[in-house]
Amino acid sequence: MISLTHAITVNGLDTTVVDIEVDINQWLPAFTIVWLPDQWVQESKERLRSALKSAGAKIPPSRITVNLAPANIKKTGPSFDLWIAIGILLDQWYIKNDELVKGSIFLWELSLDGSLRHIPSVLPATIWAKEKGFKRLFIPAENTKEASIIPDIEVIKIHNLTQLIDILNKDEEYRPEDILDLSSLRWEKIGNWYDFAHIIWQSHAKRALEISAAGGHNILMEWPPWSGKTLLAKSLSGILPDLTLDEAIEISKIYSISWLLSNEHPLITERPFRAIHHTTSSVSIIWGGRQAKPWEISLAHKWILFLDEILEFQKTVLEVLRQPLEDWEITVTRVNASYNYPAKFSLVGAMNPCPCGYLTDPDKQCICSNNQIANYRWRLSWPLLDRVDMYIEVPKVPTEDFRASNATLAESSKEVQIRVQAARNIQLERFTWMGISSNSEMSSKDIKSLCILDAESEWILQNAVKTMNLSARSYYRILKLSRTIADLENSVDIQVNHVLESLSYRKREEN
Repeated sequence: MISLTHAITVNGLDTTVVDIEVDINQWLPAFTIVWLPDQWVQESKERLRSALKSAGAKIPPSRITVNLAPANIKKTGPSFDLWIAIGILLDQWYIKNDELVKGSIFLWELSLDGSLRHIPSVLPATIWAKEKGFKRLFIPAENTKEASIIPDIEVIKIHNLTQLIDILNKDEEYRPEDILDLSSLRWEKIGNWYDFAHIIWQSHAKRALEISAAGGHNILMEWPPWSGKTLLAKSLSGILPDLTLDEAIEISKIYSISWLLSNEHPLITERPFRAIHHTTSSVSIIWGGRQAKPWEISLAHKWILFLDEILEFQKTVLEVLRQPLEDWEITVTRVNASYNYPAKFSLVGAMNPCPCGYLTDPDKQCICSNNQIANYRWRLSWPLLDRVDMYIEVPKVPTEDFRASNATLAESSKEVQIRVQAARNIQLERFTWMGISSNSEMSSKDIKSLCILDAESEWILQNAVKTMNLSARSYYRILKLSRTIADLENSVDIQVNHVLESLSYRKREEN
């Protein structure tokens, strides 16, 4: 008898069904798994012996052949243990009724004592199972809430292999978990963010950050040390627009395959703010090592990737950001698979003008040579800088102004966030049928229909492009930025003042 069960394998964000055929016959004892299993799957032979023994069953002293089809798909991870175990149990008649097996998906990792361990990728697997018409999902207790986010599929919590056998044999009744009430989750901002009200002056920089948050635009801040660049960047997380449910699930899928969800935090409810150190390698930014898991640029999907002291990063590290900043995704290729991850992040950078930091400081003299300054600034290439929508200089606040009486009159982050959210709501309504959610995501085709200028604005922009030696990419990015500024003012049309403000944030190309 050959038993057949259906498994799934999650490679990146792509889920594929795998047929598991188990054949047990009376030849010389052996246990063979064929068709592209990785080392984890091969090791399941030893785990299964102990797990089945703990469940009151055993691997028979016969020749067992396990076939994983199709052959061209890499099978990875310990979650195949269970499907192989079910195939063996079906073949040996420990499971006498396979009705529940046919319409179910089983997701877990077996321990030696037959208990079930927490596994990654449950959320994308649950979404896939629902789309493919599976009726129920058997998962470990620690993954229950993550799977219960998705409606219209039964989620059944299992503690060990013995309980599963009893349920499949109908010796024990099962009760599906209730759909998770998303209103019970904390949707407010829960991160350690700073309030705009506590930042003295810097109104120009705070205005630029407001525009960046409203439209998802990249921004770079430059000025000498102690001018507040890092503080401003960290405060940005407090004014970001709220996540929609679709965005929350999209982000949570990425965090699920990265082992970053749990029953305590089954859904990402606030926009990511990923701050990375300048010693980070390009591999750590793009993908997570041998397993090609999503890393920083994908974990920052749907909002902020913050590079403090951006000129301290190696040039090779910065250059790997060029393609994701343009395409909003990253493709990682391995020998047996190719992984595609979304990377719609906003790049926020803070930099000093030179190695010592005092090149433009009015109070301190720079000690760097011209060669040192040139080599330092060379790390940020013009093609990368051209992908930055906004460039601002953040002036240093005089010490005597720290406790000035009118310093307490600054707007709070909550007040700014209300305007940002209103502008984002305009964009969500505008892009309802276009598959995007912010102005920064508009294509050139979208810009032609949604960023129409009057004659005066077009004349100003055309002359600015020539005078400032700007690229075609810069031209379109200025239009996107103008559209966001208009949205913040609840203006249907892009006006001259919107274009002029956009141009003020554009860096002129330098020799």
